[in-house]
Amino acid sequence: MNNLIILPLVIPLLAGIILIFFHKKIKAQKIISFIASLLFIIIASAVVQNVHLNGIQTLEIGSWRAPYGIIFVADMYSSLLVLTTSIIGFTSLLFAFSTTTAKRENFYFYPSIQFLLAGVTGAFLTGDIFNLFVFFEVMLMSSYVLIVLGSEKAQLRESIKYILVNIISSALFVITVAYLYAVTGTLNMADLSEKIAATGQTGLLTVIAILFLIVFGLKGAIFPLFFWLPGSYEAPPAAVKALFGALLTKVGVYSITRVYTLLFYHDTGFTHEILAWLSALTIIFGAIGAIAYSNITKIIIYNIITAVGVILFGVAAFTEASVEGSIYYLIHDMIIKAALFFLVGTVIAITGTSHLRKFSGLIKLYPLLGWLFFVAAISLAGIPPLSGFIGKLKIVQGGFEAGQFTIAVIVLLSSLLVLYSVMKIFINGFWGEQRNEQELRKIPINKLLFPTVILIVLSIVYGLGVESISPYVSQAAEGLLNPSIYIEAVLKE
Repeated sequence: MNNLIILPLVIPLLAGIILIFFHKKIKAQKIISFIASLLFIIIASAVVQNVHLNGIQTLEIGSWRAPYGIIFVADMYSSLLVLTTSIIGFTSLLFAFSTTTAKRENFYFYPSIQFLLAGVTGAFLTGDIFNLFVFFEVMLMSSYVLIVLGSEKAQLRESIKYILVNIISSALFVITVAYLYAVTGTLNMADLSEKIAATGQTGLLTVIAILFLIVFGLKGAIFPLFFWLPGSYEAPPAAVKALFGALLTKVGVYSITRVYTLLFYHDTGFTHEILAWLSALTIIFGAIGAIAYSNITKIIIYNIITAVGVILFGVAAFTEASVEGSIYYLIHDMIIKAALFFLVGTVIAITGTSHLRKFSGLIKLYPLLGWLFFVAAISLAGIPPLSGFIGKLKIVQGGFEAGQFTIAVIVLLSSLLVLYSVMKIFINGFWGEQRNEQELRKIPINKLLFPTVILIVLSIVYGLGVESISPYVSQAAEGLLNPSIYIEAVLKE
């Protein structure tokens, strides 16, 4: 047992509770949030290193042994995602400090961010599938607050759709968990893995696997269940967009990955084949949306959908290379999507619009902003040696190894479409003749660029430092490909 692994959950949870008592003292909220986020990064880094050196760490709450008690499990996959979450949370707070209005800050904005981070972290660390549902709800309730704060017409309209979709998916989640418990008699994921393996994954369990794909697909925005995402993610302010785009869909992706590598991996010719083709359609429709819009926010949002498809194809191919690539690409996408939402938020703050046809020539007045966007754009597209390259390369390699040639080619071609979609922002928005020059000069953006610089530098280091990072990713992939490692660590067999 290791109490260290509960701290990444406890820190944002306690910070959120403390912040409630300071809801009218904005400066105090910012200081507490800043300190809590730094502690979160430090503790999450310690957890990653501990898992790397000592293997999977577990914590049995109340000393009730698995599979009977509530258990938290930090394997390398979940630990890396918790660390990335801590970095996204920290940079999003820095961006929010400079951009969030008082009418949002006075209504529990910063506590809601901390509770959202607690929900995301708990979802990554729980070893119990019902508690996965619980942490989903903590995350979603916080996101309901964040999406509606400000009470603008677009927010109210989209929040109704967002809440309705998530209520339906949560109800289906509980029903699916109930079916799984009725069949297996357990909710502990390690114990579930053993019992499903013992039965050879019957037809009923395969149906339950597809139900989980629908549940997590709604939350992760795979085809055809992404209809709610573009409008809902466009409504809140930039700092919240970054949190949503970098974290919320990724919890759905994580959940699909976890259940399809730990629980339902016995009938890959059916379950993983369905996942592969849904991933391909997700890539295609995400790319079509990204190149069709001239709204810069919508372009980045549709690229979230494309990335979800790429990551999940790596899981569906289920080879060593593809799973490693999926992990590389998931971490890259969390970092670069947050950076792009910060950049888009900064552009909107300067120009007052998100429509590409209404501004141009920004790079002459804001060269650092322009070149940061350029680096983020080519990283998103997977241009070597930046962070998106190695993950996509391994996913394509794994696709070819698994015989999924058509979808592997779709992944390759998606890079060109992604590059086109973001480079049209750079070419049309940053180059060309300046518009409203005097108005643009009035806006200081140094504080807005600081969190973006952190993420872009991290993306560059992530791409160039693959040799240093690969032992961690390989360890994470080994745990996903070999469920017995997870089972032995949890059940102490």
